[in-house]
Amino acid sequence: MLTLKLLRESPDFVIRRLAVKNFDAKEIVEKIIALDDKRKALQTESDALLAEQKKAASAIGQLMKEGKKAEAEAAKAEVGTLKERSNALLKEADETIGQLQNQLVLLPNLPCEIVPEGKGAEDNLVVKMGGPEVKLPENALPHWELAKKYDIIDFDLGVKITGAGFPVYKGKGAKLQRALINFFLDRNTAAGYKEVEPPVMVNAASGFGTGQLPDKEAQMYHANLDDFYMVPTAEVPVTNIFRDVILSEDQFPQKLTAYTPCFRREAGSYGKDVRGLNRLHQFDKVEIVRIEKPGNSYAALDEMIAHVESLVNTLGLKYRILRLCGGDMSFTSAITYDFELWSAAQGRWLEISSVSNFESYQANRLKCRYKDENGKTQLVHTLNGSSLALPRVVAALLEDNQKDGYIEIPEVLRPYTGFDRID
Repeated sequence: MLTLKLLRESPDFVIRRLAVKNFDAKEIVEKIIALDDKRKALQTESDALLAEQKKAASAIGQLMKEGKKAEAEAAKAEVGTLKERSNALLKEADETIGQLQNQLVLLPNLPCEIVPEGKGAEDNLVVKMGGPEVKLPENALPHWELAKKYDIIDFDLGVKITGAGFPVYKGKGAKLQRALINFFLDRNTAAGYKEVEPPVMVNAASGFGTGQLPDKEAQMYHANLDDFYMVPTAEVPVTNIFRDVILSEDQFPQKLTAYTPCFRREAGSYGKDVRGLNRLHQFDKVEIVRIEKPGNSYAALDEMIAHVESLVNTLGLKYRILRLCGGDMSFTSAITYDFELWSAAQGRWLEISSVSNFESYQANRLKCRYKDENGKTQLVHTLNGSSLALPRVVAALLEDNQKDGYIEIPEVLRPYTGFDRID
């Protein structure tokens, strides 16, 4: 959430920067400033009434001492009238604060200055490509056919048990999933990230803290009876560890990693681009989260990008890194880099990670702060990234490593899988 201070001091800057996200903020910004002006006026009037109440109340005692009962009763009546007016003002002020809050959450985060303009994925900027060229056998198959051929993932069984988008991993397919989760967690902890195992259901306050609510209700599974949400990513519970926390200087940086299953409704998803593992309603993902002082957050972002790139390189997969344009960024992000793997069998790029800096936007919602060297309370910066999302990694591993009659397992994964091929 953008700070009221920023909106009051630099409204034109906010409107101009949000235009990069194709968001017209002028009306909302003007409404926020008007509501804040109203709140201030109500507070001023309320303070004046309280002063009058104190003055009138102190006069009552003196009038009673002087035996001026009629004047004392009149003063009491005046205090009662002032209290009624004061209560009405307080109620109106609370309503105004609520309206102000409702408008503040409508504004997305400001994009960083280096975010390119654009309307969608076609305008994203490719900043790097890497990995080996993929050479497939003549009879190469897409991963959903390989999964059926080697009996490692059963999409039809998932439909029977739950529905489309909930696959069942079997045999070596299940072991490959577990191997990748452990491999990614081990690599993350070796890079200094502390492993945590958070809940996979969160309350509405947690959803609000990281910006999923009110914005992505349609994409989240909701347990109505308890008002809990299934996590769309480990970012939500892990970042909320720091909700309502004030950190000290010596507690930076905070670096956490977590594995969770993730749940997304993906309403309206259909067609060839969502076949097999390309888009699921339940999937496994390992996440990294960092809490940084503002001055270090972009250096931390560079470190996270380099770390995710090292994971992809270690798996020996062809990849590219994109800097997302304003129109393709999330509501809460200030800057996002996407990693994509090349699926030679499908002839398309598959997104497997987003690494983002949210600057102080989430922190303002979370009330996550720190005390600087002068003892002043400041908002932290929050960052997170997938390291990695499994489904499309598995898709690329199966497709790009298929040989005549078997699928080769990358050497780095073999200590985790216990086998070197799927046949």
